[in-house]
Amino acid sequence: MGLLKQFTKSRKACKVTFLFPKEAANGAKAVEILGDFNNWEKDHAVPMKIHNGGFKATVELSPGRDYEFRYLIDQQKWENDPAADRYNPSPFGVENSVVVIPDKMER
Repeated sequence: MGLLKQFTKSRKACKVTFLFPKEAANGAKAVEILGDFNNWEKDHAVPMKIHNGGFKATVELSPGRDYEFRYLIDQQKWENDPAADRYNPSPFGVENSVVVIPDKMER
């Protein structure tokens, strides 16, 4: 698992690539990302594409914010990202992964 962050040339957005490796996928047919950036709505979940046996998706996020998210595997199982910047408790008794997007990236 992992998070790769890259600001756009305009610096008005940060492209975050979410990586979910095949070892964690454990034969999954589909992995989606839900979080603050899509209001946790399944109808707006970010589908991940198969990549090297795992899954990958890129989302553009606004800088200067933290975003909570989780992976939904085969519409049944929720997983966090061990490479998350940190974790926040949720009202459901579990923690959510957090990706922190700074105002600007270090060079």
